[in-house]
Amino acid sequence: MSVFTVYFCGTSATQFDNNHANYWNGELIATLAANTQDREFAHWIIVDGPGSGNLQADTLTVESQDHPYAGTAFGKGWETNVRHALNMIKGKFEWQREKLTEARYQALKAAGIPIRDVTVKGSFWARVYDYGDSKVTPQQLQQQIVNQFRAGGKIPTQVNLVGWSRGGISCHMLANAMLNDPALRHIPVNILAVDPVPGPLNFQPERVQLGSNVREYVGFYARDERTKGFACVIPKTAAQTRIGIYPLPGRHATLVGNAAINGDSGPKIVPEPGLIVRHLAETCLQRWGVTLDKQLGLDADAIKRAHQAMHERDDIYANMRNYSYITLPGGIPVTESQNNERAVSHGDTWAAFSSLAGRPFNPAVGLSAPVAPVQGMYRELLAPAAGG
Repeated sequence: MSVFTVYFCGTSATQFDNNHANYWNGELIATLAANTQDREFAHWIIVDGPGSGNLQADTLTVESQDHPYAGTAFGKGWETNVRHALNMIKGKFEWQREKLTEARYQALKAAGIPIRDVTVKGSFWARVYDYGDSKVTPQQLQQQIVNQFRAGGKIPTQVNLVGWSRGGISCHMLANAMLNDPALRHIPVNILAVDPVPGPLNFQPERVQLGSNVREYVGFYARDERTKGFACVIPKTAAQTRIGIYPLPGRHATLVGNAAINGDSGPKIVPEPGLIVRHLAETCLQRWGVTLDKQLGLDADAIKRAHQAMHERDDIYANMRNYSYITLPGGIPVTESQNNERAVSHGDTWAAFSSLAGRPFNPAVGLSAPVAPVQGMYRELLAPAAGG
């Protein structure tokens, strides 16, 4: 079996956030990717989030542009990310960086590599600098890695998608793009989404619904987020999809390792939600065929203690509802709610957070699950899934 895993970073987040100061033990998606032991490009990739600065532009398989404001506000650029991931699943590229960038040129010069001088064209007011051509492009190297190390041919036999925030929604988009692709629609897909949030005006079907190619869906949701425009998505799924949704106290970033009492920045006070999500994410990925290093390996007692600590600090988490990632002049938070709970989208239907329970969710308690520890927590995730 050939397994390929795509890690989608959230809005403004990058592959380097495993060392970000706001996350005491590393932001989850970047950390999972950094700890993946299989061969990059052949078995896994990580894709920076929209609005993150286009740091991967030279290595993508499609030409991309930076959208610093529209990327952050509306997710512009994530279609390019999805198309790149689709190409990497197929082991091909549709664009390559043939011209050296200034940074790459300077690095080669500093290393003593023989290279021709820069060509300068144009007038003083409109100069164009040509740093020469790449002898081998990053995309050609990636394709060679796929050809050499992806067992059983270029097309994998299983795809795992992991993402936070708009990265979680990107997982939905990629799964649907695969379903609409004759070469990929037969591949079973597993999705692990952490607080998937599309942002304003982004609730189109390909972002809030999933098809028959998704075998298992695991979603973790932040109970206490109230920022306006941060409504999360619980996707409508096919009848045969195994779907489990799990509420945790805290805000959007709390679930991926931010342990501050405001869910944004500050000292490590409430690490338990991030620990629980990371452990369960590692467990799912291992069950789905991914080799990981530096796993937390929490046992049942450790999970119970973490839930007891969250239960005892419920007032801290409830107070997070007064904060927002969007503020007016004077620091006034811009928030929203539905029936005094977080607003969520179940497919194209709006609802209050805890109302998402019953069928088709397993466990049926869904987002109404209590924070206090109960017997048999998460056993659905810890038990092997049919077919993987």
